[in-house]
Amino acid sequence: MSTADRSGARPPGPAAEPATLYVRFRRSTGPDRGAPPDEDLYARLLDLLGRFTPTVQALPPDAALADVRGALRYFGRDAAGIAELIRVRALAWHGVDCSVGVAVNPLLARMAAQQAAPGEVRGVGGAPEGVAEFLERKPVTALHGVGPATARTLATYGLDSVGRVAATPPATLQRILGARNGRLVAERARGLDPTPVTPNAAARSIGAEHRFPHDELDEDRRRRALLSLADELGGRLRGSGQVARALTLTVRYADRSVTSRSRRLEEPTAHGPALVRAAYTLHAALGLQRARVRAVALRAEDLGRAENAARQLSFDASDDKARRIEAAIDRARARFGATAVGPAARYDDRR
Repeated sequence: MSTADRSGARPPGPAAEPATLYVRFRRSTGPDRGAPPDEDLYARLLDLLGRFTPTVQALPPDAALADVRGALRYFGRDAAGIAELIRVRALAWHGVDCSVGVAVNPLLARMAAQQAAPGEVRGVGGAPEGVAEFLERKPVTALHGVGPATARTLATYGLDSVGRVAATPPATLQRILGARNGRLVAERARGLDPTPVTPNAAARSIGAEHRFPHDELDEDRRRRALLSLADELGGRLRGSGQVARALTLTVRYADRSVTSRSRRLEEPTAHGPALVRAAYTLHAALGLQRARVRAVALRAEDLGRAENAARQLSFDASDDKARRIEAAIDRARARFGATAVGPAARYDDRR
């Protein structure tokens, strides 16, 4: 019995019918053409997906997964046909282009969508030989969850493509990457992903994204972008009377691949310095020394009301001073606008 079989994951059989959609949204008109939707538009796009299936998983700020297995018979179309309906309605109703991947599981649907141009639907068949052909020549970073650090480790053993990783015994990958990560990479290199599409609520999070004018190699510029994003999120949280319990960093690379990492915060907070520290920790953990980064995004998650959150008392005078300064900044922004006051690094980055 193979490692994949022992793990509980099963390869798609010959009769497996693609029914998972990965949908990525981009504005199609106006000065923001090509940009992700804002929060209000994103919510309307999720409502559009909900017209086809109740099984919709929000992936803020610009994507979603949908399981349309129960809708195939109702609409009299296969999953690709439903994806076309979604694409046409998103463009006609909301002025949004959808890149849609159609496959038998979220991993393959996500990878298909990454190859699709705006307004295009791409599918991966469920037959094992078709999945193997689709994956064979792709770089290992194309696999969701495989970041630059893991890719560099695999490359030292000559495993620089998904096909080569798939041909490597799972036990060897576990010796290289550790038991859990080795098993996960072995499964994904074979196109296996037992993760279900889990309906969730996008309203439990808020996010912000910074797109660099060119592929960014400079770590200091990336950190300045994260400082600005964390400061923006903190202001929005305080303005709405909310706190976050977790923070997620999403990094988009020049080859369109994406890495996301999440971190639980020490306590529910809307305090800017705490969010900045968490963002810097997530960034450092990715090991992006030579990565060509196209955009970074932060998302404050698991939100709750500030009045219901317990705060650890501090005897640090500098912390109290920082919070008083933060309150003064919030008042200045409320009076003179969101860009009236901000971290000095935000303005240094514009030079």
